[in-house]
Amino acid sequence: MNADPAELQKFSDLAHRWWDPNSEFKPLHDINPLRLDWIERNAGLAGKKVLDVGCGGGLLSEGMAARGADVTGIDLSEKALGVARLHLLESGKHVDYRLIAAEALAEESPGTYDIVTCLEMLEHVPDPAQTIAACARLVKPGGQVFFSTLNRNPKSYLLAVIGAEYVLNMLPKGTHDYAKFIRPSELARWARESDLEPAELIGMSYNPLTKRYSLGTDTAVNYLMRTRKNG
Repeated sequence: MNADPAELQKFSDLAHRWWDPNSEFKPLHDINPLRLDWIERNAGLAGKKVLDVGCGGGLLSEGMAARGADVTGIDLSEKALGVARLHLLESGKHVDYRLIAAEALAEESPGTYDIVTCLEMLEHVPDPAQTIAACARLVKPGGQVFFSTLNRNPKSYLLAVIGAEYVLNMLPKGTHDYAKFIRPSELARWARESDLEPAELIGMSYNPLTKRYSLGTDTAVNYLMRTRKNG
């Protein structure tokens, strides 16, 4: 299985705090509207069949469901999925949460989804190319797959690891392993090898003075890539 037990345990231990906007997951709460608007702008969520790979506690999944999508969220953390299902009772939204790997679902349901999202997940798996290939198999021809991850360079190490984890205390220490960060060129190559054509590369930046995130041209640290399945 393409999963790191230590990574799964790390997020399982914090799962009960997933929906607390002032917890360790505050950055996810802060960037979620930006991610949702970006996906909506490029794909239109209403009426679409959407898969959220590595959905965790369901922050993005619920957001997409709120915009009219038919959402399935998959993860390998039972605790995170339990929190996600519990939150549905509060929100009244509908998301089909499943404990299954993307690779296994790709065997079961290839070419099923109009949109696949895989955000803030690739840097946490042993073989990101394998996850990308699974996402490509799951999306319909002409459908779109959205990725986001962290670039690998000195600036990203300084800001995403030293700055975010040790100076600003925005994230728990040890959240990220710099060696697993992925350059945009690597992500684009793996996407093309899986029959996904990169269509857009955009950066996400954090301003420590205003404490706000924004999308723009700076892809040196956090970035998002939109791809389209050939066919």
